[in-house]
Order: sequence, then structure tokens, then C-alpha cells
Amino acid sequence: MGMTMTQKILAAHAGLPSVEAGQLIEANLDLVLGNDITSPVAIKEMSRMKVDGVFDKDKIALVPDHFVPNKDIKSAEHCKCVREFARRNEITNYFEVGQMGIEHALLPEKGLTVAGDVIIGADSHTCTYGALGAFSTGVGSTDMAAGMATGKAWFKVPSAIKFNLVGKPNKFISGKDVILHIIGMIGVDGALYKSMEFVGEGVANLSMDDRFTIANMAIEAGGKNGIFPVDEKAIAYMKEHSTRAYTVYEADEDAVYDEEYTIDLSTLKSTVAFPHLPENTHTIDEIDQSLTIDQVVIGSCTNGRLDDLRVAAEILKGRHVAEGMRLIVIPATQAIYLQAMEEGLLKIFIEAGGIVSTPTCGPCLGGYMGILAENERCVSTTNRNFVGRMGHVTSEIYLASPAVAAASAITGHISDPAAL
Repeated sequence: MGMTMTQKILAAHAGLPSVEAGQLIEANLDLVLGNDITSPVAIKEMSRMKVDGVFDKDKIALVPDHFVPNKDIKSAEHCKCVREFARRNEITNYFEVGQMGIEHALLPEKGLTVAGDVIIGADSHTCTYGALGAFSTGVGSTDMAAGMATGKAWFKVPSAIKFNLVGKPNKFISGKDVILHIIGMIGVDGALYKSMEFVGEGVANLSMDDRFTIANMAIEAGGKNGIFPVDEKAIAYMKEHSTRAYTVYEADEDAVYDEEYTIDLSTLKSTVAFPHLPENTHTIDEIDQSLTIDQVVIGSCTNGRLDDLRVAAEILKGRHVAEGMRLIVIPATQAIYLQAMEEGLLKIFIEAGGIVSTPTCGPCLGGYMGILAENERCVSTTNRNFVGRMGHVTSEIYLASPAVAAASAITGHISDPAAL
């Protein structure tokens, strides 16, 4: 029986000739990730384990990004805990304010994730790195603690779903529209504990930023991970950002998939997920244009990359946000922030009536920098729109691409960027 990409990576890291879906394995880890919310719990667990040090100071990444710069005393104490742990253990990849960014944009940019890796992170969107052909998945803080201590983790080998992408997306159709379309099609549990494997000639028509977005939201369909083949774009990205050796794995011809879907990218329309689940999707032509909104957020580990800022700026240039609109733009890393500044994108956002924040997860999880009040509506490029996710329990979040978000900021209601 053949193996999928994910199964081949896990077999190699478990030291086994082959694995099959449902099998329990112990795999060696290439990277263990934590942030300012999850790391303190893991650090406490390591203390209870009476572990002396970490398995490899070069294979742990600690990124304070959720409530950073610190919003209150409690968040400051969390970051202090992580900072002191990093110093004690001489963690190579600890990113302080000024160097940090949103973790899932920062680590690929820093060259810490490459094809063939096995990566765990105490954050559910760790599946982002599948865009580079790695197996990466979110875990709990206890598993993070065990990973930091031993360099190993237990996995149940996932079965897989194949998504065959064909065609070329039209202007303003991005990776966000692709993954929202898929989640709307299969549901938030449609890929529960399965590997979502994206293949086909259409992959070549997706930028790396598109792929990061798609892999990032695999968890929103219940997926254990999302993964893309390693093509010329992925190799070029890794060569630009990393000095690490990478390994290319390809699925066998006779690999077994639970389901297979073909998606023609050329037929996709701008897609929005209505409250209160990412599966509650509507295409832009189905949306009531009278639905007014109060706030727009462009950023997050899903859509705070350079391509996202560029398309938003293209739409906002020479225009102004609607009366009473709050537009918050958050570049995902310091490097993205700097490049956006050099390209004049930040000037466009500010002249359009928006604000630009330092990199932070902030509003995505209802932390700060954009909390919603009672009955307020927000169009956001983030990844979740659960009840109370960004603030008051009666507030509403509409997940959309940066293009739709920018267009909506201008009109004051959910709008088609192609119609402006």
C-alpha cells in the first residue's frame, strides 16, 4: 500500500520503512514552537517533570506575539516567564519585541521551517508550514513540554483527503477564498484528524502567501495538517529564506485517500464566512449589500503577509474608508512592516483613514487592538469567527480575503472588490 506525503514524512521521522493510517508512532521533531500564551504552561510542566534543560536549544522557537507588546500586567508576566526560560536554556530562536512577528509568518521568513520537517507547536495554526511541504500540527502545552524535553512526540498517523486544484484564480481571488470555499464545502469537521493534501496543476498558480493561508486554515476544517507538494516556488522560497537542508517527499501513485475533490480555481468567487463558523460561507454575489459593518481588520497569521497588504493597498489607494469605519492593518512581521513602509503601503492605509499596528495576534483572539462591542460587526482576514471570538458575545465576525476586507472598509458594507 502506498503512502501519502504526510505518511512518508512521519515514517522517516519514526525510523520506519512505512506507516499506515491509524498507526501510533513516536517521531523525532525538527522544531517545537510556543508563544506567550501557551509556553508558560509548558514551562511549568517541564518544571514538574524535573527536566534539566531542553533537548536542543536550536530546535525550539519561542515567539511572544499574542498580547505583545504587553497589554496588561498578566500578559507582561507571561512574557517574562518565557523570556527568562529562553535565557536560562540559551534558546537560539527566541524573538523579543523588535525582532518578533506573528509566529506562523515569522518562522518561515526566518528559515526555521523547510520541506520534510516534523514540527509541533502549542498553537492550533501551526499547520501553516505545510505550505513548504512539512508536516506541522498544533498540540497542547503538555505535548510542547514533552517535545522541548525529549525532541519526540507521539502521533496517530492520519488518513488523508486529496484536493486536486486546477485552473487559475481570477483577479482578487486569493488563497483565503480557496480555503473558505473548501471549508464551506466539507464543513468544520470534514477533515477531522486527516491530512489535507493539495495537489494538481492549479497549485502552480498560487503564490507562497496563498499556500500559507490555505495550510493555515486546515485546522478550521478539523484537519490534522495541510500540505502542498514542493515545487519551484517552494524551493525558491526556501533558498531565499533558509540555509537548512530540506527533503522532498512525494505521495505514491497508489496512496490511499478517504476522499478526493477537484476544485477549479477559475470558477471561484470572493467568499465570506458569516457568523459563527468558518463553514457558513457565502459568495460575494449572494450577500445582502445592506449589511453594514463597523470595523475591518487586515492582518493575522492567516493574512498579514506582503501579498495581502499589497492587494489591500491597491484597493484603498486614493480612496477613504466609510464614515465611522475603523480600519486596522497589522503587518505580520517586522520585515513585512518595513517592506510595506518602503513600498508606501502604510502611507496608503493611513491616508485612507486606517491605522497600522506593530505585529501582533491581538484582535484575532479578542486580545486587544480591535475588541468588538455589543452588536458590532467586523470583516476580518483572521481565521475564526466563533461566538465572542473578538469581543462581546453579540458581536459578529465575517471572515474574508484582504481584497474583500479593503473594499468593505471603503463602502461600509461587505463588498466585491471587483465592483469598485
